[in-house]
Amino acid sequence: SRDEHKQFLLQEEFENFPVGLISFLLGDVRDKERVMMAMEGIDIVFHAAALKHVPFCEYNPFEAIKTNVFGTQNVVESARHYNIDRLIGISTDKAASPINTMGATKLLAEKIIMSAEEYKGLRKTLFCAVRFGNVIGSRGSVIPLFVKQAIENNEICVTDPEMVRFFMSIPQAVNLLFKSAYLTKGGGLFILKMPVIRLMDLAECIAGILDEKKLINR
Repeated sequence: SRDEHKQFLLQEEFENFPVGLISFLLGDVRDKERVMMAMEGIDIVFHAAALKHVPFCEYNPFEAIKTNVFGTQNVVESARHYNIDRLIGISTDKAASPINTMGATKLLAEKIIMSAEEYKGLRKTLFCAVRFGNVIGSRGSVIPLFVKQAIENNEICVTDPEMVRFFMSIPQAVNLLFKSAYLTKGGGLFILKMPVIRLMDLAECIAGILDEKKLINR
């Protein structure tokens, strides 16, 4: 990651781990040479690097292409070069019939990963992808955003009352990654059967919970 601050926080969190068990490497998936250096000696790669926020991708489409598309190609080529065991790419439900830049670039990233299975030649690497929904509590999840809006502005902004999202917990997301790494035969797309929630219903639920807490505090 090129996020120096997040790397620092992770390093503090795992400071009691045995020396050499975890390495914290600064870099960017856009930089193929750096990715190649990081990939050497690795068995399994979980490719999570991406620009994920819809508005930023919409207003900066070529930046999204450079990270989500070209960056994914760099990861695939590096994994193939070092003949790693398997590469699991993390995608999103927005890649299904995409209507925005973020979803379109993530769909292309899926295609790049799964097509690598067809041209890998004699390489042993297995390539597959998993699609996540909205991971509850993760960075970028809509729930903390709604809570923040309700507390700070006393209102929640829902662009389309009929919009729905698929939701999953962090343990479910991690388990899906490990299970896909174990089960993959190469070239597949793994999708967890997730509950779907109308965003308007979610916003009303959050508003109701916060109102109840206000009453209790009084």
